[in-house]
Amino acid sequence: VQLVESGGGLVQPGGSLRLSCAASGSIRSPNTMAWYRQAPGSQRELVAVMSTGGTTTSADSVKGRFTISRDNAKNTVYLQMNSLKPEDTAVYYCKYSARAPFGLSESWGQGTQVTISS
Repeated sequence: VQLVESGGGLVQPGGSLRLSCAASGSIRSPNTMAWYRQAPGSQRELVAVMSTGGTTTSADSVKGRFTISRDNAKNTVYLQMNSLKPEDTAVYYCKYSARAPFGLSESWGQGTQVTISS
């Protein structure tokens, strides 16, 4: 499965961005699609995840500000980010996971830079 992210950029604190991640290839259903982020010098951390059925989980640090959604028909997951803070600055990665006959199928996107700065 190939993942292509888009929507990153530079915004001021308090601003908004919407990230998109389009999946293509041998996509299995059900699956989960997630957003992770990695700031310089830090480990990659989970931001939010959403299953095909709509179940979501978000990190405490983004609850109330970030919303994950998906369009199953388009195999695309979104991350709406509002009230952005400088500490949200990171490379954001999309991840696809699904059970497969051989085990777990996982794919990562190439990442998109999000920078929050005045």
